[in-house]
Amino acid sequence: MADTSELTQKAGIGTIVEERKVVLTPGQLIWRRFRKHHMAVAGGVGAILLILFIVGGSIIYPESRSNETDLKARLSPPSATHWFGTDSVGRDVFVRIIYGGQISLFIGVLAVTVSVSLGTVVGGTAAYYGGWVDSLLMRFTEAMLAIPSLFLLIVLAKFIGREVGQVSILGRTFSGSIGIVIIVIGLTSWMYLARIVRASVLSIKELDYISASRALGASDTRSFFRHLVPNTLGPIIVSSTLGLAGSILTEAYVSFLGLGVQQPTSTWGNMMQQAQSFLTRGAWWMWVFPSLFIVFIILCVNLLGDGLRDAFDPRSNRHL
Repeated sequence: MADTSELTQKAGIGTIVEERKVVLTPGQLIWRRFRKHHMAVAGGVGAILLILFIVGGSIIYPESRSNETDLKARLSPPSATHWFGTDSVGRDVFVRIIYGGQISLFIGVLAVTVSVSLGTVVGGTAAYYGGWVDSLLMRFTEAMLAIPSLFLLIVLAKFIGREVGQVSILGRTFSGSIGIVIIVIGLTSWMYLARIVRASVLSIKELDYISASRALGASDTRSFFRHLVPNTLGPIIVSSTLGLAGSILTEAYVSFLGLGVQQPTSTWGNMMQQAQSFLTRGAWWMWVFPSLFIVFIILCVNLLGDGLRDAFDPRSNRHL
């Protein structure tokens, strides 16, 4: 009886509560690291709001409003009728920012797509096959790094961009210079990603599951795209995010010089280029609002990229 009561007392006082440990998947760990990075979340929310503004604005205002002129209202300051004022020929700056933002983001996304595709394929192929293939592709990558991309973009935009005619897509008319800007930015910005992917694939291809897939008869293409590329998504996504900000800034810089996207297509960059002639006349709204949107999207994308870099780093516990 004494032993029974003693056991009961111990069970009541010293009950051991086992803490069940929750095992998180890699995706859940990435999401936890990201949402704990408050600045990155703020950048992501800002980017989403800007996209909603551009998409929603194009639903409310037709494209014809962006090129609709009203000479009586030219150089009007911001008012209830024209929220961001009007430009030198009476076009509404608010509506032009909506459609100019579409083109700026369109150029950035397509340029990054070209850059990421080339960087992933070149870097991954060099690391996977090694030997002379690696040497040849890496020497080509180093040669491309020696080309000044901004100078090349300015030269090609000046001598080719102006000669390319307008293109009509889905009922909308675009300047043919858009294609030149996208191709040049995409073809001159993949080299850093190629070196990152190469280093990542070199460490992954020696792991056991890659050897097992080869032993089971998987082709090189299947091993590359089903095993190697998915396991390098972290560096690829981070590079894509930061490259998007760089592409938007490059397009704005070249368009500001008058050598990028040409009329009738408007971008934030060429809107600022049109405004520089009227700075001395006090038309501050023509350049303030486009420049604020450029700064805002670049800030949001860079904050987002910084958070993704920490989230995809398995050794980073700073935000857990």
